[in-house]
Amino acid sequence: MNLFRLGLAYIQAKRAMAIRSRRKLEERQLRLLRRHFRFVLEHSPFYRRRFQEEMKGWDSPELTWERLQTLPLMDKETMMSHFDELNTAGIRKEEAFRLAWRAEETRDFTPQIGDVTVGLSSGTSNNRGLFLVSKEERERWAGTVLAKLLPGGVTRRESVAFFLRANSNLYTSVRQRRLTFAYYDLLEDLSAHVERLNRQRPTILVAPPAVLSFLSEEKERGRLNIAPVKVISVADVLDDRDRQKIEEQFGKPVHQIYQCTEGFLAATCSHGTLHLNEDIVHIEREWIDRESGRFVPIITDFCRRTQPIIRYRLNDILVLSDKPCPCGSAMTAIDRVEGRCDDILYLKDAGNGQYRAVFPDFIRRAMWQAGDEILHYQVVQQAPDRIVVAFEERSGMDRRRLEEAIRSAFAQLFRRLKVEAATIRFAPYRHPPADRKLRRVKRIWSP
Repeated sequence: MNLFRLGLAYIQAKRAMAIRSRRKLEERQLRLLRRHFRFVLEHSPFYRRRFQEEMKGWDSPELTWERLQTLPLMDKETMMSHFDELNTAGIRKEEAFRLAWRAEETRDFTPQIGDVTVGLSSGTSNNRGLFLVSKEERERWAGTVLAKLLPGGVTRRESVAFFLRANSNLYTSVRQRRLTFAYYDLLEDLSAHVERLNRQRPTILVAPPAVLSFLSEEKERGRLNIAPVKVISVADVLDDRDRQKIEEQFGKPVHQIYQCTEGFLAATCSHGTLHLNEDIVHIEREWIDRESGRFVPIITDFCRRTQPIIRYRLNDILVLSDKPCPCGSAMTAIDRVEGRCDDILYLKDAGNGQYRAVFPDFIRRAMWQAGDEILHYQVVQQAPDRIVVAFEERSGMDRRRLEEAIRSAFAQLFRRLKVEAATIRFAPYRHPPADRKLRRVKRIWSP
């Protein structure tokens, strides 16, 4: 570990977090973006060829915000199709996949190709992407993470417990003398982790919302005896009901990290507001609904050189905050990460018969309205007029009464949105494997 590089990234992140002027932040972004763009054009044959046509009309090679938006979008399929010539480390996709799959099977995530860490995204088995991170990039990432997430800075001793589908050199690179890490594998039985947590007594707890919810239930039953000073939700959408239950048991606000294969995109500040990490990424907004502040992020990462990320369109739905954060940061405040575009349901307008978007948050709120007796649920739109609700109720509750409450809540939602009512059917709830992303709302047909 190059402590100088880690320390420099830490200081730079702290300085960026203190920026209060949007103009100064954007000037900094453009300076970093131009430097990064020059490197990518020189070292990535794919991007050099991909941008060649768009750049012919430029009177100078310098990038501007307007010119950035004329460059073609990137997605996972394109990135994987051109993996060999896109990355700047000369790594072959076949070799990278072989190493990543072996790590998944053996649960040993330490092997690298040279100094490059290779990992798999958490998509379905037929649609999983590769990510590459060099030693230098890991050190810079570590410094940034420490700056944004350590409650007491680098001077206080911290013990971190983190629950993830797969470990990585990326995560363990932040281990220092005052900072100890314990990895908890989501493929193992969660109940078996409770005693280990009691022995570790972590000061920072990092896990997906479903795991934090399980741990809060274990704490309520008296089996878990830990008191972390910071609880951080990762990987999945954190809904308000889960947040409330977790905060009640741990007595701390739940913070969030928004990170994916494509980058470290957002983190909560000391006030609990989720801010885009615009010191290390530029995020364009592809609007879904301007009035409600919903957009799809298109990201350009200033720090990823091994596997450049330029104008990569994610499939997530972000919602802008409608009020400034008390911390005063110039970085954009996000109200929530609502889900994926595939989680938007489409129902026919009651007046003109055109399909209208019904956002995941509306569905989650309808389920909350149906009652606190519902422990777990998943809502799936199977057809234009058919929705299946799988749910698990508290022991001893009247399931038929809850089904009627759910039907009533959805009927109210349909009337309020002025859309044609869909048929509501019910099914038993099946808990997804712990290593899979939890999607409480999804759509499996296309309008």
